[in-house]
Amino acid sequence: MDRSSAPEPLIKIDCSPRGIGFITINRPKSLNSLTRAMIVNLAQAFKQLEADDSVRVIVLTGSGRAFCSGVDLTAAEEVFKGDVADRETDPVCQMEGCRKPIIGAIGGFAVTAGFELALACDILVASKDTKFIDTHARFGIFPSWGLSQKLSRVIGPNRAREVSLSCMPITAEMAEKWGLVNHVVEKSELLKKAQQVAEAIINNNPGMVLRYKSVLNDGFKLDLTQALQLEKERAHKFYHGMSREEFESMQKFITSRSARPSRL
Repeated sequence: MDRSSAPEPLIKIDCSPRGIGFITINRPKSLNSLTRAMIVNLAQAFKQLEADDSVRVIVLTGSGRAFCSGVDLTAAEEVFKGDVADRETDPVCQMEGCRKPIIGAIGGFAVTAGFELALACDILVASKDTKFIDTHARFGIFPSWGLSQKLSRVIGPNRAREVSLSCMPITAEMAEKWGLVNHVVEKSELLKKAQQVAEAIINNNPGMVLRYKSVLNDGFKLDLTQALQLEKERAHKFYHGMSREEFESMQKFITSRSARPSRL
């Protein structure tokens, strides 16, 4: 069999030697709209990279002119009735449960379900042509991947109401101004910038990166008093679990780093 003639998978997984796992939504002729099978495969991709100890950071992106234009509405009933309550095949549930940092490299359109996938990432890098659009109200679709709750917590309730009830697009410039995305770059630099951010994360203590993401994300769901208590409890648990040798190793590492010229 000629493997070169086999079609590329609609959900691609690639891993770099540096520990970055890339997931690409790969249906460019349909602007990366999601079929039920793609949704299931996307959830499995996150589960696979979460379980892979060689992967430290995950980058989610789309091929072609769009990040993801939403669910393929020709299969709407199959998707919405079949998977809305199934956590195992729900990619957003898998993303929210992922211990590793997820960077969204968003190029072109991120529409409705695509917008929700972007909101499930921890860090967003967008190209200048990016547009985030919520079309739930336009097409009579009830949100189930978090858009109705997450967007207001990022950009504020008044802006979120306007975006979702009018279906107005958020441009990359607006998204950066409103704090929705971390960086806006040229389309040709999108993956490079995402990789730079990923490598900066990989350069840090791997265990603390996982713990820090967890306390950041879990604390954000609580009020400030509860979140501060959560931080204190986890800090005490972490330090009480360290041996004297681990403390000494940490001190030696800090001393060695302090002796180096600062790159900041």
